[in-house]
Amino acid sequence: MSQSNIHAKIRSNPKFAELVGKRTRFAIVLSLIVLVPYYSYMLLVSLQPQLFAGKIADGSVITIGWPIAALLVVGGWLLTGVYVSRANGEFDRLTEEVLKEARK
Repeated sequence: MSQSNIHAKIRSNPKFAELVGKRTRFAIVLSLIVLVPYYSYMLLVSLQPQLFAGKIADGSVITIGWPIAALLVVGGWLLTGVYVSRANGEFDRLTEEVLKEARK
C-alpha cells in the first residue's frame, strides 16, 4: 500500500477527526487555564504591585506574591501531567485505532 493511500485513509477516518478535535480542544482549554492566570498575575504585578506586597505573616519576609507565583508554576506542572496522562491514554488509543484501520 502506498504512503499517500495510507495518508488518505487516515484523513478520511472519522476517528482521526475525533482525535484531532479532542486533542485540540483539550490543549486549548489547558493552555487557557495556565496562561490566563499567569498573564493576569504578571499584569497585576506590573500595574498594581501593592496587591502582592503584603507580608504573609507579621515579621515574615515573604510577600503574598511569592506563594501565588509558586502556585502558578506548580499548577502548570500539574496540568502538564494531566495532558501527558490523557495523551498516553485516550489519545494514544485513538491513534492506534486509526492506524490499525488505515493498514487494512
